Amino acid sequence: MHHFQYRQGRLYGEEVPVEAIVKDVGTPVYIYSRATLTHHFQVFDGAFSSIPHLTCYSVKANSNLAILALFGSLGGGVDIVSGGELFRARRAGIAPAKIVYSGVGKTREEIDDALSEDILMFNIESRQELEAISQRAQALGRTARIALRVNPDVDPKTHPYIATGMEKNKFGIRVDEAIESYRYAMRLPHIKVVGIDCHIGSQLTDTQPFVDALKRLRILMERLYALGISVQYLDLGGGLGIPYADEEPPHPVEYAKAILKEMNGLSCTLIFEPGRVLVGNAGILVTRVLYTKTTPTKHFIIVDAGMNDLIRPSLYGAYHHIQPVVPYERDEETVDVVGPICESGDFLARQRTLPRVEPGELLAVMSAGAYGFSMSSNYNSRPRPAEVLVDGSTYHVIRHRETREDLVRLEKIPPM
Repeated sequence: MHHFQYRQGRLYGEEVPVEAIVKDVGTPVYIYSRATLTHHFQVFDGAFSSIPHLTCYSVKANSNLAILALFGSLGGGVDIVSGGELFRARRAGIAPAKIVYSGVGKTREEIDDALSEDILMFNIESRQELEAISQRAQALGRTARIALRVNPDVDPKTHPYIATGMEKNKFGIRVDEAIESYRYAMRLPHIKVVGIDCHIGSQLTDTQPFVDALKRLRILMERLYALGISVQYLDLGGGLGIPYADEEPPHPVEYAKAILKEMNGLSCTLIFEPGRVLVGNAGILVTRVLYTKTTPTKHFIIVDAGMNDLIRPSLYGAYHHIQPVVPYERDEETVDVVGPICESGDFLARQRTLPRVEPGELLAVMSAGAYGFSMSSNYNSRPRPAEVLVDGSTYHVIRHRETREDLVRLEKIPPM
């Protein structure tokens, strides 16, 4: 569900014509719908209302302060993977008691910052990381609450770049090594074991991998209880998919039913780390057609948004539906929608059937709210796009377009 619909021959974001935003802000521009973001969070969070839980939005999906603050106002926490994301979360008003810190490469500075903030818990990825956090907690006179990220070796059946729960992936501790790792953690100074963490991948379209992982975690949890190790939190990560094209991922309510069925008899607080499912379909990328070009084998639509603005199609071969902001009754063509970046891999769509377009017209790249702006770059010295949040009949620029001066602000030419 989203709030980007055609009305009277024009694409609207909630109650605002997309053309009006573009006239004010320019292109390329990311546009998000507050109503969609709110609805998605409330549906997901509400699906688990019958049990103690905490919904920690995965900041890496879209880290804009306005979106973090919105989810915080709805009662959400956050899952972070860097010191920069911790800084953003605190700047957005997220309470430390609702912050969990994941990621395989936490630095000493990042660990110190998280300890100083007294976050809810660290999700530990390796024994060396565990030892490093113990040492820093001891040095700072703090206690680090931790969960071990357990790798259940479950195939999530998703793109290999976003599968994280198999033995060949860099994430987590093997499930058969977990008991000894927990025993070791219990012996370390300034470490308090509070949970188990697991995240098997992203853009999952079936509940079964989640269920398979939870069954393995349940066995581990029962063994920990038998050893006198209390598990206060069970962090099941995120990964629930969205429809980009013809996918049919489970509804959050269906997902919740599958999880709750396996929780019978367990007493702990569940933590979830949804990202894409909350923001993916809540955002679009609007781009302007610069030129059209025909070769003996191809029709190209050249637009002003490139792989530096939205890298998913180039990186993953990901599909994003593309539609005109103002549709015209024209013949359809099979085209490649490409950007201005000096790379053959710079495309938003290949072999896509679209109505014929003309230079100056606008296209909307749909389902661009997740891993769009957050993965953007300044490649080819291109300023990154503006971001806009639509709220009913009004809209707010929540990140101004970068300028060329921004591109060189931190650089310096030494004496020659």
